[in-house]
Amino acid sequence: MKIFKILSINILILFVSIIGIEIIFGYWFDPNNIGPYMREHRMKKNFYSLKYNDEVYEYVYKRNYFGFRGEETKLEKIKAVMIGGSTADERYKPEEYTIVGFLNKQLSKNNINLKIVNAGIEGQSTLGHIYNFEVWFPKLNKFKPDYFIFYVGINDHILDNTVEKTKDGHVLNPSKLERFKDNFKSRSIFYDLLRKIKHKYYNKGKQVTYDFNRRIKEKKIEDFKFLNFEEAKKNFDIEKLKEENISLIRNYLSNIDTLVNYSKLMNAKPIFINQLTEKGNYNKKLFILNYSLISHCEKKGYSCIDLAKKLEGKQEYWWDGIHTTPKGSEKISELIFPEFLEIVGKN
Repeated sequence: MKIFKILSINILILFVSIIGIEIIFGYWFDPNNIGPYMREHRMKKNFYSLKYNDEVYEYVYKRNYFGFRGEETKLEKIKAVMIGGSTADERYKPEEYTIVGFLNKQLSKNNINLKIVNAGIEGQSTLGHIYNFEVWFPKLNKFKPDYFIFYVGINDHILDNTVEKTKDGHVLNPSKLERFKDNFKSRSIFYDLLRKIKHKYYNKGKQVTYDFNRRIKEKKIEDFKFLNFEEAKKNFDIEKLKEENISLIRNYLSNIDTLVNYSKLMNAKPIFINQLTEKGNYNKKLFILNYSLISHCEKKGYSCIDLAKKLEGKQEYWWDGIHTTPKGSEKISELIFPEFLEIVGKN
């Protein structure tokens, strides 16, 4: 009985000590604690292998402590952020071969002291981007970028109006039980420390392989058809497309306005870039969203880059019809950079 009593007292002391440490050093009362949000997009370290142009690239896809792609960085040093879906995140290839990576390379080459940080989240549309401003960015103390670059359109043209913001990009787990667990984990100092240690030193894991060579070869050259902007304007009845997609356009442009307002509340300049799939402007819904975005930008005085008008697509620019190869990302960055540089220069 004496041993049991001593053991019970020691367990009680240990339990009280843990609770005390959690209360003092944990994040239970921290107003900037991210809570149950972004659990799928923070502290990630996944191992990938890419086969492209007869070479194999072994790399690690990382999302840092604050949820951005790449290595750890101080929030106050972040001055430009690229926001988008999987076409911005580009987890399927090394950072240096992404659009963000190529843009940063050009900024460095031109001796411009600005680095773009990748905040792309797979599956997100402008609805999810709005949610970022509501539950993610406000929790990042000292996060005050000068520019938000929105790479938009592809996920919006297939967006279901009934989709909730919480489900757009899986920023919040739909399961109440999982949300409770995520909330607990994000506030616990012990779990936070263990996660940081694991993220820093963990070097083993299941590797995901992407074979761009095989996917590109599987596509028949004769099946590739790209409709450029000028031809699309000749072929389509734009007013009719506007009427047929009036609700889709209205919701999209409303989201754009909301993103502008959120950016300005953070004293940052929003820049919008539209985008295309392998089929170019054949997709009528995507075409009319891209067209409407530029018209809206001109009317409202927003900074927009009309990539959909500039891009002359080639089969080797996409490996699956939607996501770009390194060559495609490089071409897109080349088309974006001059106007981006002009916008930054004016600002």
